[in-house]
Amino acid sequence: MTDTATNDKRGFEDALESLSVKSTKEDFASLPEKEPSLTSGDGEEKIEQVAEAEGLPVIVREIVSLEDRPEDLTITFRFFLLGVSFSVLGAFITQLSWFRTTSAPFSILFVQVATHWLGHWLAKILPDWTIGSGKYSFSLNPGPFSLKEHVLITLCVASGSQNNLGEIAIATADIFFERVYHPAAAIFFMISAITLSYSFACIARNFLIYEPEFIFPQALMQTQLFRTLRKDTFDKSAASKQLRIFAIVAVGIYFWEFLPEYIFPFLSSLAVICWFAPHNPTAKFVGSGIGGMGFLNFSLDWANFSNSTGSVYLMPWWTQVITFTSFVVTMWIIVPIIHFKGLWNADIIPIFSQALWTTDGKSYNVTQIISIPSYTFNETAYAIEGPVRISPYYMLTIFASYASYISVFVYIVLFAGPKLLATFKQLRQRDSRASRSDKLSQIMSKYPEVPLLWWTILFVLSFVTVLVTIIKGEFGVPIWTFVVAVLFGALCVVPMGYIFAISNYQVQVGVFNELLFGYMAPGLHPTVSLFYRCIAAETWYRAQSILLDMKLGHYMMIPPRLVFFSQVFGTFLGSPINYAVIRWVVNSKRPYLDGTLTDPNGQYSGQAAKSYYTSSTQYGLIGPKILFADSTYSPLLYGFLVGAVAPMILYILHRRFPKARFDLWNATIFFGGVSNWWGNLSTGPLSSILVGFFSQFYLFRYRHEIWRKYNYLVGSALDTGFNLAVLSIFIFFSAGKQVKMPNWWGNDAGSIEKCYGK
Repeated sequence: MTDTATNDKRGFEDALESLSVKSTKEDFASLPEKEPSLTSGDGEEKIEQVAEAEGLPVIVREIVSLEDRPEDLTITFRFFLLGVSFSVLGAFITQLSWFRTTSAPFSILFVQVATHWLGHWLAKILPDWTIGSGKYSFSLNPGPFSLKEHVLITLCVASGSQNNLGEIAIATADIFFERVYHPAAAIFFMISAITLSYSFACIARNFLIYEPEFIFPQALMQTQLFRTLRKDTFDKSAASKQLRIFAIVAVGIYFWEFLPEYIFPFLSSLAVICWFAPHNPTAKFVGSGIGGMGFLNFSLDWANFSNSTGSVYLMPWWTQVITFTSFVVTMWIIVPIIHFKGLWNADIIPIFSQALWTTDGKSYNVTQIISIPSYTFNETAYAIEGPVRISPYYMLTIFASYASYISVFVYIVLFAGPKLLATFKQLRQRDSRASRSDKLSQIMSKYPEVPLLWWTILFVLSFVTVLVTIIKGEFGVPIWTFVVAVLFGALCVVPMGYIFAISNYQVQVGVFNELLFGYMAPGLHPTVSLFYRCIAAETWYRAQSILLDMKLGHYMMIPPRLVFFSQVFGTFLGSPINYAVIRWVVNSKRPYLDGTLTDPNGQYSGQAAKSYYTSSTQYGLIGPKILFADSTYSPLLYGFLVGAVAPMILYILHRRFPKARFDLWNATIFFGGVSNWWGNLSTGPLSSILVGFFSQFYLFRYRHEIWRKYNYLVGSALDTGFNLAVLSIFIFFSAGKQVKMPNWWGNDAGSIEKCYGK
């Protein structure tokens, strides 16, 4: 970078430091109010630099650089080498983890750090050899490892390293019904179900990617990590200090996590109530964070901070308040009332169970109500076996799931309708980026957009491929229900993407999809509903990931066509690996997965497959029409009514009392928090809200310069160090023969929490 560019960059940062702007509603948070100060230093230059950033939310101005380097290398031999290597590795690890009791996370932040060092290393050691000739030639080492090259590798791996939702149908069918589908049909189905989601991301692109106020908090975190790692591109002195802090935090949490995750698990769940009455069963239920209410339960394990209510360094304060409130209402108010009053059969059915039960509290024998060999619903046998029952807490989560799903659409119409309508009117312009007033979109407008024809071709090919695999692969999904799944995917992507873009909260759609299919086509083979769920859910979940990566590409000024290529390329890399891992694990670990034998190492329990087996039986085989005919379950459908009314009430209150900010009390996030399964692990939320208060409230409002420089940096360092620690524990102590930690006071065989009540 030239000295002039460096000075411009520093001038921009100095201007931001001397000018704090009170954010508007679009910023979704409040910055400290200060009077503008433009008199120090080169006043005119600072005013010009700040004006250049007009149209961007304050938080984006503080993280994203407005300096573009169009000359940077992009698609190189290093891109393919590192992209393929990490995509294959990530797809293997994440798919394998789906079957295991203990999993090894594959963090994209780890990929950013690892590929940064490997990319620079390859730039030093690879020879500058030209392979091929003419226009079909390429260089093994065309030049220094560039920032844009690094970003594209990360985007490729982000698409290729995930597990595939096709697992829930393909694995469950083989494990429990010994149905093996043709490999080609399965792989093409898995790939096409994902590539369908690209079309839905295209729908939301103009609404969410090019509108500046949709900040995508995770994309901002990754952006700051890129800037910290690339000290050669940005301010070297500032980046060097940030890199030292990143390294200290990452290394520190790496070694710390060996304590709660392996050596000293007592630290993972500090059940204070149990300390005063360790043998009291009531104290255990109230205070335990493992199978209890988690009341006054703290955790010192970063895994429980990140997974309880979302990342405390990513989610805005208002989102964290809502999710913690939903936890308190659910686990500290509703659950004890149900438990101690014996409501909804809580006196005979374990309150936190996910299994199916008979009316007298015995385990339900599902095989008795399945006709052989058709594997369809046997209504006569069902009448003999009796109606199914689920736990009261399970019922509560289903009710909340229905409320959360429907509330998205009502919320969007009321609170975001005018904004989205205005954006829709702008779509008539050929390049919507050029019509934006913000500087970032203006810079990006010089790069050719992905043509609509590309999206259309990809959609048609994906649609036809899924259709053919359904017919030829004998998946059993009625064609018309497949069309419904696609339509619902298109319907969900904008409103649910809106929620994710402002809050980093992912709306869950699985329960609703199961319900809908159960009404449309009940009584079919249980795995048929799972194939439907793959299509309907994948179109939203992957579209969300694609949109996130598109926003990251937008922040890092990557040409959209290269973003598109890297994402599609990664998808085609990952899915075959996903399928190969599924086949390998099922064939080699079948007795452990189906429950015939118990894995002596305790690693392959197949708990995820068993859960989908239960839900597919409940919704796909029996069907909601029969389930909800029972007066016990019919009230659950009122969740849709509650979900529709709640945003209306909040909207009325917001219009009546605008200063109270009822618009931030998002009903979708609240009901989503209630529907979250806290029954197995309720430790973490209390510790998370305390850290979130310090980071996203206190520092953000009263020490904003510290927050601006280090919030996302520390968050990414914690996630990176944690993921490396868990991956190390997995490799060293679980990948082969399990090496168990000896029992001692901090690893009590009876209860790591010291909750001994029976």
